[in-house]
Amino acid sequence: QGYSSAASDVYKRQNQGFLEKVFHLSENHTDVKTEVIAGITTFMTMAYILAVNPNILSAAGMDRGAVFTATALASLVATLLMAAFANYPFVLAPGMGLNAYFAYTVVLQMGYTWQMALAAVFVEGLIFIALSLTNVREAIFNAIPMNLKHAVSAGIGLFIAFIGLQNAKIVVESATLVSVFSFKGSLEAGTFNSVGITVLLALVGVLITGILVVKNIKGNILWGILITWILGIICEVTGLYQPNAELGMFSVLPDFSGGFGIQSMAPTFFKMDFSGILSLNFVTIMFAFLFVDMFDTLGTLIGVASKADMLDKDGKLPKIRGALLSDAIGTSLGAVFGTSTTTTFVESASGVAEGGRTGLTSVVAAIFFGLSLFLSPVFLAIPSFATAPALIIVGFLMISSVLKIDFNDFTEAIPSYIAIIAMPFMYSISEGIAMGVISYVVINVATGHAKGKKISLLMYVLAVLFVLKYVLI
Repeated sequence: QGYSSAASDVYKRQNQGFLEKVFHLSENHTDVKTEVIAGITTFMTMAYILAVNPNILSAAGMDRGAVFTATALASLVATLLMAAFANYPFVLAPGMGLNAYFAYTVVLQMGYTWQMALAAVFVEGLIFIALSLTNVREAIFNAIPMNLKHAVSAGIGLFIAFIGLQNAKIVVESATLVSVFSFKGSLEAGTFNSVGITVLLALVGVLITGILVVKNIKGNILWGILITWILGIICEVTGLYQPNAELGMFSVLPDFSGGFGIQSMAPTFFKMDFSGILSLNFVTIMFAFLFVDMFDTLGTLIGVASKADMLDKDGKLPKIRGALLSDAIGTSLGAVFGTSTTTTFVESASGVAEGGRTGLTSVVAAIFFGLSLFLSPVFLAIPSFATAPALIIVGFLMISSVLKIDFNDFTEAIPSYIAIIAMPFMYSISEGIAMGVISYVVINVATGHAKGKKISLLMYVLAVLFVLKYVLI
């Protein structure tokens, strides 16, 4: 037994030495345990994409099982590329918003086939690869002023908190656009045991996660997810929670009736249709994907890297080319597999909040995407009311970046404020960046401060392009 223990210690030290050499853990002030917890946390907060993406793309006529496999595989490969090319704790997957645009606008509204939409995504990815290799995307990242970068981080905090509130149904649609969930109305309608109880569990989850954060418990956000999920399981087993598929409330118990096999990707694999590639409509669609993906990704990188203190003194992100390249390759590969645009997920902030600082976080998350191919019943059972508290608390952690904005200089503070409020209110990271850039250039030029600040030429170009986007698209 003593020999076995000693051998185990030697094996552990060798592994830690290998991981230290590959991911430079001590240099980034982290360790293996922290990175593993961060990777699991990030995966748990974004595992919903494995359930949501097949549902959305199936509306376009795509096979749900094939899309599930394509989603998991695209996320796995792209996230491993992020670890290999940049050693950053960012996780990638088919993006929300982009998948809805793919299914509901391009296919259902404009009448294109999903095969042609996949072709547009594939071409967009190739253009991104070229832009990443020629420093265009890196130059755009570096051109954005530091105060705006802090604003993007804070704006993303509000944005993902709003997503969390929606996912938990704490905030619901109403005649005033949004309002708080009505427990009284739920009781009167007889839906408390299906919807109301999950809202209550989400609120309890926020408090539990908040307490764990205050107590500085290791893995606090992950524990918050798991505890809330366990409470949901207890409620279902005792009959307090009653699943209702018509209301979008599903069982929180894993369903193993279908076994553990991998769903075939054949119905979507390499099914791209390039027959309309020379048409104006195809080009318009492709550039719409291109625009949203580019600035969603840049916004996420700016926001999460800023919160993790990864930016240098000039506000630049070292190894950004590798990060952007992994995103670009992931997009094209995802189209080949049969899914919409793959992008860097804002939920990566949850892993960063847990202390993740290197590509080891990404590798751990990627491994879980790989496991999900075999264990889909487990991951598909994680309810949105359990991950929502994590998003809400991470939103709190990210909005603290607002303290770094120079509010004494109104030419910096007002554009930053506009960028912050645009993200949740316009429900888009890219729109927040667009509004921030336009207002920054206009306010500084109109007040005569532009020359003193030496605003880069690229900022002027971006401002003009954003204005043209609103006029032409």
